[in-house]
Amino acid sequence: MIRVGLTGSIGMGKSTSGKLFAEAGIPVNDADAVVHDLYGGEAVPLVEAAFPGTTRDGAVDRQELGRQLASDPSGFKRLEAIVHPLVQRREREFLDKQTAAGADIIVLDIPLLFETGADERVDKIVVVSCDPQIQRERVLARPGMTEEKFNMILSRQTPDAEKRARADYIIDTGGSIDAAREQIKEIIADLRRQAAANGPTGGEP
Repeated sequence: MIRVGLTGSIGMGKSTSGKLFAEAGIPVNDADAVVHDLYGGEAVPLVEAAFPGTTRDGAVDRQELGRQLASDPSGFKRLEAIVHPLVQRREREFLDKQTAAGADIIVLDIPLLFETGADERVDKIVVVSCDPQIQRERVLARPGMTEEKFNMILSRQTPDAEKRARADYIIDTGGSIDAAREQIKEIIADLRRQAAANGPTGGEP
């Protein structure tokens, strides 16, 4: 089973690319979706204990949590210490399930792939990228987004140029959805050609 790490900076189209991999029949574990689920479940009391006043009605209030982190960025380390182990446990459960199902390729959609060392857990890396101006326009169009918040997020992410340099494949999302879809089909075909030529890739989950 080939483990593909999918990543990209904010606004680059990573979530859309993950959906296109799934559309092509590749199992995808979306770390953002896992975190969203955790913020409505088992992470709630842990986050409230570390960041008092950040939960409402049994769920993490992401806006309030973001406000506290913006005023005290040192809190990111505390939050990561809570969330990352829970996310990795879900990832292992996903890998076990897909191994049992006989999947030949799986995608781990991880926003902070390089920043958290998750690149060491994958066989191939796919980076989603586009022109910086397109990225900026996409992000600033999001509700509640500001230049300050955008710059803070970028400051915590590995620069796009470095991501691209470390990638096995790059998806350019500056064009149409169909263009991205075709790039993804080519990546899947190439991975399967490599697997056929080299035998199984990847270790035990």
